Amino acid sequence: MALGVVVGYQCYDNGTGDAVSQQLADFRRRHPRPIGVWTKHTGDPIDVRDTITMNTDIFNNKHHFILTSHLDRERIPERVVHAKGIGAFGYFEVTNDVSKYIKADLFNGIGKRTPILGRFSTATQNLGGTDLGRELKGVAVKFYTRQGNLDLVCLHIPILYKDPIEFLSFVRAFRRNPKTGIFDNTMRWDFLTLRPEFLHTVLWLTSDLGIPDGYRKMNNFPIHTYEVYNKHGETFYVKFNFRTEIGLVNLTSAQAQAIGAVDPDYYNRDLYNAIAAGDYPAWRLEMDILTKDDLTRIDYDPFDITRQWTRGTYRTVTAGRLVFNRHVDNNFKDTEQTAFNPDNLVPGIVGPPDSVFKARKVFYPDTQNYRLGANHANSRINAPLYDRNYNRDGQPPVRDNMKDAPNYYPNSFSGPIPYVDEARPTERLFVMESTAVDLQPMAEFYNTVVDTEEHRRRLADNFAVSLEGVPQDIEKKALKLLTLVDIDLGRRVKQAVKVAKAAAKIPVKERYDRRAQCLSMV
Repeated sequence: MALGVVVGYQCYDNGTGDAVSQQLADFRRRHPRPIGVWTKHTGDPIDVRDTITMNTDIFNNKHHFILTSHLDRERIPERVVHAKGIGAFGYFEVTNDVSKYIKADLFNGIGKRTPILGRFSTATQNLGGTDLGRELKGVAVKFYTRQGNLDLVCLHIPILYKDPIEFLSFVRAFRRNPKTGIFDNTMRWDFLTLRPEFLHTVLWLTSDLGIPDGYRKMNNFPIHTYEVYNKHGETFYVKFNFRTEIGLVNLTSAQAQAIGAVDPDYYNRDLYNAIAAGDYPAWRLEMDILTKDDLTRIDYDPFDITRQWTRGTYRTVTAGRLVFNRHVDNNFKDTEQTAFNPDNLVPGIVGPPDSVFKARKVFYPDTQNYRLGANHANSRINAPLYDRNYNRDGQPPVRDNMKDAPNYYPNSFSGPIPYVDEARPTERLFVMESTAVDLQPMAEFYNTVVDTEEHRRRLADNFAVSLEGVPQDIEKKALKLLTLVDIDLGRRVKQAVKVAKAAAKIPVKERYDRRAQCLSMV
């Protein structure tokens, strides 16, 4: 049956059958008899008398020791951000010729399909948290190309932050308070008022675009401006954008709260059920393109990831479709062990020149070495279609460990050798970035994207909820910052805060009782 959730006086339905609850029954239909004899990890069969320990010498029961010791070790560190997620396999299909701009093999030929893995996730939740928080959502996509793995790590909004050293404080301010273990709006607003460049991200998240109606109904952006080149060595600057084919659909705060109370795994369930039903999630890949000459004519920094490109200054071409049509076989094997790195690039894509990307090149591998070990690229899910290298030994997996090939370079004994990409540009663009905070993109967002009276009211209400209860000095600085973005925004939030404070005087239990009564009436 479809998952229905009462919202207001309507039944909110995600439109998919609940294949999640049928997963084990599906397995039994495929395997009506046991799939084999239970064995120890060494392969020897387990006698039925060893499956119990009552009234036995439990310390001589090898099977009991192996089961318990493995249970003690079956978790690895969760991701610092994007800990909770779901994976799916699929393919990327080229639908348009973009060889004029980029020589990467996966774009070579209309109709060509490249296998992919995607991991959809929500940013600040721990494992087991809710999908429905007002926070960044994302999908990391691994393309298994013949020239190596290409990883595009995307968010559902097109902007982020500027100075890589501030990522640490940004993450800590928006995660749980280390004293209370609770998400803390005082921490968040204190950080925002001291680092206002992050307000643009928060504006997106606080607007109607902040909570998508599941992973299938949101756009995805790799954020950076990538430097790419064609087979002639000509350079272009590209933003990759994945546009959902099903259409953008978002939830209000009330809808998200009502759904989250019943099904905190709503996003994961919706994606799983859609694939099971054959309603495969799909995105159109568009490339926004600037040339070197364009860079001399525009009046904004196209590499600043805290702002969007100005409409009318670039051209857009469609490259292909991203389709997810198969569940992962095992969530741990295929999702938790995956390692995505924005610096996993392929010939034809040099990479972005901005400071945040340079920092990500260092710290993505660092966190994966900590979480998964130095040989994480040898896991089947992370391994490229082809690789020959000089790495040896270390914590498993090591696969064939390069067998008996030489383990040093250069050598005279037929070890792997490098190649020359004759089309690769010999010059790289060096970008000098400004630390100044520009409020203009935030004002443009408020006056163009937030384009209706009702949307502005909801935005102000959402801000007010986050400001209710923060210390007065932080509230004052927050209202001043919002007023600097736009006078109307500051005025609306100030009024909404007064209403929120009045509502806060009602005892907490009474407030929740009223919500429960409203739902029970339906």
